[in-house]
Amino acid sequence: MTKRTILICLSLAACTSTPSELCDDRLIDLTHPFDENTIYWPTAKRFELVHAAWGPNDQGLWYASNDLSASEHGGTHLDAPIHFARGGRDTASIPIGELVGPARVVDVREACERDRDYRVTPADIRAHEASFGPIPEGAIVLIHTGWGRFWPDAKLYLGSDVPGDASDLHFPGLSSGAADLLVERGVDVVGIDTASLDHGQSTHFLAHRVLGAANVAGLENVANVGRLPASGATLIALPMKIAGGTGGPCRVVALLP
Repeated sequence: MTKRTILICLSLAACTSTPSELCDDRLIDLTHPFDENTIYWPTAKRFELVHAAWGPNDQGLWYASNDLSASEHGGTHLDAPIHFARGGRDTASIPIGELVGPARVVDVREACERDRDYRVTPADIRAHEASFGPIPEGAIVLIHTGWGRFWPDAKLYLGSDVPGDASDLHFPGLSSGAADLLVERGVDVVGIDTASLDHGQSTHFLAHRVLGAANVAGLENVANVGRLPASGATLIALPMKIAGGTGGPCRVVALLP
């Protein structure tokens, strides 16, 4: 399914279905909520929400407003290519058409169950294609490790919950070879249900670097990946449009076929 076909289908769906029908039957929220339990990289600023106003104002009218602050990289968020690639696109520069596309879900749960530090291989990608057909150009590929079941327990999810220490993290990610193959396929976005596109013990972040150099955006901490089919859904990932941003909080949803 081409990008143009997807956009036409989305328009038709909006015209022929009520919002409640879409939400109840076809829309899947792939976003973890942002709150005091949201998992961030151990060295990153965590999400903070402060009541700036919460109650009756001078006129006795209810008024509520919050101040929020956090790292760009935590919770369900987008990695802009510039995050690990000098000269790559910043968050606001990613064409919106690349943030909507046909979703492919590559299931590597069995391998990850055996090895917390598993790195997705080109063979995993090719095995998916053997079962569900070639990954189309412009696709949004999600890696299903099964790690979403640990959210929001940082110890289980990251492998360590020591604040400020990222030296002993253990969770699956992509190998550079798998990242290379996805770039060859011409995908627009690669996402995963762990804290990083690279595995927890990575120090060189090769998957980030390969994807960033090709201006392929990333999605991390994607929720509910197991609710999607391997092929056929449409994914929409809209980050906060931060000018000069290296990433940002992202609302990710999928439209089921």
